[in-house]
Amino acid sequence: MKRRVYSKVVLILATVLLTGVITACSSDSNNQQSTNPSGSSSGKSSEGGATAAEGPFGKYEEPLTIRFARDVDNDMQDNIIPKTPGETVEDNRWLKAFSEKLGINVKYDWTVSGGDAYTQKVNVTLTSGDIPDMIRVTAAQMKQMAEADMIEDLTPYWDEYASDQMKELYAVQGPAVLQAATVDGKMMGLGPPEVYGDGVFIWLRADWLEKLGLSEPKTMDDVIAISKAFTTQDPDGNGVNDTYGLAITKDLYGGAMGLEGFFAGYHAYPNMWIDDGSGNLVWGSTLPEVKEGLKALSSMYKAGEIDKEFGVKDGGKVAETIAAGKVGMEFGQQWNPMYPLISNYQNDPGADWKGYALVSVDGEPVLSPQKFAASEFWVVRKGFSNPEALVKMFNLHIELNWGESGDFDYYYMPSANDSVGVWKYSPVQPYPPFKNVNAFQEIEEARKNNTLDQLTGEALSIQKNMEAFNNGETTLWGWPKIYGEDGVFQHSVKYLENDHFMLEAFAGPPTQTMAEKQSTLKALETEVFVKIIMGATSIDEFDKFVENWNTLGGADMTKEVNEWYASVK
Repeated sequence: MKRRVYSKVVLILATVLLTGVITACSSDSNNQQSTNPSGSSSGKSSEGGATAAEGPFGKYEEPLTIRFARDVDNDMQDNIIPKTPGETVEDNRWLKAFSEKLGINVKYDWTVSGGDAYTQKVNVTLTSGDIPDMIRVTAAQMKQMAEADMIEDLTPYWDEYASDQMKELYAVQGPAVLQAATVDGKMMGLGPPEVYGDGVFIWLRADWLEKLGLSEPKTMDDVIAISKAFTTQDPDGNGVNDTYGLAITKDLYGGAMGLEGFFAGYHAYPNMWIDDGSGNLVWGSTLPEVKEGLKALSSMYKAGEIDKEFGVKDGGKVAETIAAGKVGMEFGQQWNPMYPLISNYQNDPGADWKGYALVSVDGEPVLSPQKFAASEFWVVRKGFSNPEALVKMFNLHIELNWGESGDFDYYYMPSANDSVGVWKYSPVQPYPPFKNVNAFQEIEEARKNNTLDQLTGEALSIQKNMEAFNNGETTLWGWPKIYGEDGVFQHSVKYLENDHFMLEAFAGPPTQTMAEKQSTLKALETEVFVKIIMGATSIDEFDKFVENWNTLGGADMTKEVNEWYASVK
């Protein structure tokens, strides 16, 4: 099959080094009021508006009020706000920066807690037609709003107002970044410039490997042998047969405790659209290589290497098993030491988790699966007077965190406030691709040259966290697991250098069949795969699944995806 990989890696990383980089997530804030989708609104946010100031960072002479909506997650409520005295969601350093530097006053129509509550509130808001001037929505919501003529075409504003740094960041991972926000040839929203992650890895209890006299895995046979040993050789030393080799959840896929990395060992890439080698896109879950991976998992389950109740356990429940020290392996992304692995260390300081590169069943290079991650976008209400303001806010968020005039230690993770993520106070949160790998490379270079005292920005903040752990701050255990000399990012760098990524090839908005049937097809896939793993049905049920998947809408979805693919080649 044809793989989509990063090209000109050295140039890409050089670009990132020059432009700066970040880490971010997403959230927005407060309750009340709303706006007519095509008419007036409070302040200067609609009719009349403010004269567009020239340039990417031009300040509006007359203050421009922009109405947003947002969620406030647990991290903000329980960690960030308490540790930044005097700041609130409605009054903080980021809103002051937008006001002082751009002349933009942010007001919130409503705020809700994170997760499903935000999604539900957005749906209600869209149904009412009374939407804020700018709002973060899903790809499906963006497409629906575009087709209903509820949001502005941002194409001309991007071309004119995006800073050079912003345009470079969006170019690093290829055209897919902007294609994802394109509906009928128009840019209808702005998402983060990073759409692919840092890689997937094997996370193992290195202390168990040492205790049992096992070497790090080089092949999938090694992975399965380690799983068996972790299950049968009493690695926790309590004399009871109560440990498992591999942690997985009922959802099968995910950034932690997921199976993407395991399947990649069989050159299988489920749960993503990939090029089949002939120029056509296929749903990876329907390819025969997946059947081989399921067969191996079924054997492991039968041997007791996987929790018998995994089919009903979500990530939280499986994380409890990890915390209790009852499992020694899981597949996941670079941040796994922060969650769920640190909980095991907190209960048992001898628990030594380490990240390893993916391995294959046949010794051939394995590609780290990278699902397309542009799932949310900021959009501008149709009729809003100054759509370019969204682009300017994106520019400023990048500049203040990673630009030449930026102050990472104030706007991103201030050491004066226990390094909490104050970037979440911003109503827009773009972040550069490869930011994490870039920080690792800066630190690694400084380690080699004995210049750690010359680090700046995010790399300095990370180095301080690692030093604090070495000085006894056990809550920071995860940082050296990721960024230390033996940290997992050493493998990300090699993935990049060797083009060992399998990038999801579909980067468009949801097709019509996706909107109608994808949830049903995903439920079918999960149900069948879980049953196969648990031995509740034969491995041959996979072939019937492929047939049913196509009949129930998969064939139509594949046709639509390939029509999109042909249009962007």
